Amino acid sequence: MTLVNKSKLLYQLKLANQELVSRFEKSTGFSITRYEMLLFINAQGPCSQTQLQHELGIDRAAVTRHLKRLQDLSYVTRKRNDLNNREVYVQITDLAQKELANCEQHHESLEKDLYFGLSDEEEAQLLTLLNKITK
Repeated sequence: MTLVNKSKLLYQLKLANQELVSRFEKSTGFSITRYEMLLFINAQGPCSQTQLQHELGIDRAAVTRHLKRLQDLSYVTRKRNDLNNREVYVQITDLAQKELANCEQHHESLEKDLYFGLSDEEEAQLLTLLNKITK
């Protein structure tokens, strides 16, 4: 593939990302990063901010900013490790668990807002390809 074609491909990915993330955030009320954070904490259980940083591939300052906002919304609690004061543990709240469950329950009504124009199989293939690129 030529450099020009790669540039066009990357630009289309950028535009698709902007459009789809915007639709997701309007439909769910969650930023995609905060939603992923809550999903990870919900599945993992209490975890350190460092674990979140590695899981999501974002820097420490971004993790802190997102968690501050989630804490302000009463979606997470943060507590310093008694044995290592530099380490902060994050735990999801009941309110956040209810909000995540609510999003999942209303997924069918959100489906039209989040329709990508792809079949389930095509979405799975796209996810596989994107994971291949980012690993």
